[in-house]
Amino acid sequence: MIAEIGAFAAALALALSFAQGALGIFAATNETRGAAAAATAQAAGFACLVAFACLITLFVQSDFSVASVAANSHVDKPLIYKIAGTWGNHEGSMLLWCLVSAVFGAVLGSTRGGQSFGLWSRAVGVQGWVTAGALIYTLFLSNPFARLDPAPMSGSGLNPLLQDPALAAHPPLLYLGYVGMSVPFSLAIAALLEGRADQSWAKALRPWTLIAWTCLTLGIGLGSYWAYYELGWGGWWFWDPVENASFMPWLVAAALVHSAIVTERRGSLASWTILLAIMGFGLALLGTFLVRSGVLTSVHAFAVDPQRGMAVLVMLSVALGVGFALYAWRAPKLATPSGFAAVSRESMLVWNNFGLAVAAGVVLIGTLYPLLVEAAGGGLISVGPPFFNMTVAPLLAVLFLLLPLGPMLTWRVGDMRSAFLKLAPAAVLAVLTLAIALFNTQWRAAPALGLALGVWLIIGGLIYLWNRLQRGAGRLTAKIALLPLAVWSMSLAHIGAGVLTLGAVAETGFRTERAVELAPGEGVAFAGRRVTLIEVGEIEGPNYAATRANFRVDTTSGAQPLAAERRYFTTSPMPTTEVGILSAIDGDLYVALGERVRDGNGAWGVRLYHNPLAHFIFIGVVMMALGGALSLLAIARRRKAAT
Repeated sequence: MIAEIGAFAAALALALSFAQGALGIFAATNETRGAAAAATAQAAGFACLVAFACLITLFVQSDFSVASVAANSHVDKPLIYKIAGTWGNHEGSMLLWCLVSAVFGAVLGSTRGGQSFGLWSRAVGVQGWVTAGALIYTLFLSNPFARLDPAPMSGSGLNPLLQDPALAAHPPLLYLGYVGMSVPFSLAIAALLEGRADQSWAKALRPWTLIAWTCLTLGIGLGSYWAYYELGWGGWWFWDPVENASFMPWLVAAALVHSAIVTERRGSLASWTILLAIMGFGLALLGTFLVRSGVLTSVHAFAVDPQRGMAVLVMLSVALGVGFALYAWRAPKLATPSGFAAVSRESMLVWNNFGLAVAAGVVLIGTLYPLLVEAAGGGLISVGPPFFNMTVAPLLAVLFLLLPLGPMLTWRVGDMRSAFLKLAPAAVLAVLTLAIALFNTQWRAAPALGLALGVWLIIGGLIYLWNRLQRGAGRLTAKIALLPLAVWSMSLAHIGAGVLTLGAVAETGFRTERAVELAPGEGVAFAGRRVTLIEVGEIEGPNYAATRANFRVDTTSGAQPLAAERRYFTTSPMPTTEVGILSAIDGDLYVALGERVRDGNGAWGVRLYHNPLAHFIFIGVVMMALGGALSLLAIARRRKAAT
């Protein structure tokens, strides 16, 4: 009965989304019907919430008469993974897609702000059509409530790799980011239909873009951290096509955040802001297609059904077709330029946009090129880390080189000489870092430049904070308390980018690894430590059996325990790796247990990695996301003060 209630609620949400779309777009001049569109959006959001709550209930109750539950759950799974199984599969994740889109539509319908009535109503209507498209796909091609007859006694279980706390939170965060880009898209289409994209429109656009970018940052960071400690290969990013699928909209969302600032503050770049909003949602749909079409084989991929993939491709074509057609028709009429000099904060933001957009384009080419070659009959080729490291990394390096300059310049007309003088300490420390790194790495230019760039970003962000604190009179503690949240948010995000850069460069450029065979009681010297295998035993988990190896790690400061496991799930023939990670100031000692060595007198294969400053990567991600959250809080405070 619960499945039927959920299916009915989803079908009701589809009908309400159609009504929302029609009322919002075609009744934009009638305030009564516009209000009805907003009310319908709220009802659609509630209906989707009921449908998703029903699906969670089915997973928690282990109702294996429902096909998606039988395929992705098991009676012995811990409760958290039963709940996570709701969105850890294709059908459930698409219902989550619909839920986020509908709820965002409901919130959009409740927050008109300073927008004109027609623009707001049309945005609510476009969001309704977006939700309707997702619901059509879900109900007719990926129904999560489809019954299974006869029902099995126990389910197949969730992929063991996904039975992890980070992966429980990773998909919802990514979906908040992916689907969050649909609201800027709706606002962009509404602006094109209305023929107006003014500063109040940009003011409405920016918080939605920040929500999407912040959630994407956290989602990508969690996915990277999961890959780091769960897959057992020692790394955190491999330029996997599905990783790229989330990185591309992140880059465009970052550009959109900065572009919307210029449009809101100066009234410039409105057409470019609209184009970025269309492209951002298009790339989010492209990522959905790559994950669900079967064209890619990846641990991250959900489905291998070409029919479903083609349906997503149709959605992508419709969204981009409508968006670009309207853009070609209306965008030239939206130009309301506000002049600014070649040296100004606006110009730095324009260069920021250019760099991020080009980087997204390069990642797109590298991701799609193998697929296009294969489709054209050219055989299987791969475009891997070497290509992206040689193309995307230099682009981002140039972008990061300019990043500290923007905040030092004023709007309209800036003073480059003054900005350079303020940043002189950052430049000196970056050059000093470069010289030391070159000397200590036998003149390896790439990692030395990367470390210098990270120092430049961090010190540049700190200098900006210090300069802001020097303004006005009073005690330093009082000025810290009164410093605007917008200053803290930008500084945290930029410093976080520097911290991430230091970690990424150090981990990829200076990582050491070693494969050894150890019997209990034997040890090996590695990375300034001595790693000794104490014992290997068998343990029982809630729904798995595991081989656990206990190690002792001796350093100059003492000894510390460390454990690594190989887990065997009853529902999967392949074991999973649970690595042991011991963090220190200089980085992570990373230990992965392999298989028992045949005729090895009880020895086990062990892989050892030393990942310098690896924790900086994830600290940097958190700082950047916190910067986005503080920016949202600053916007909320300003709007509350204005009412």
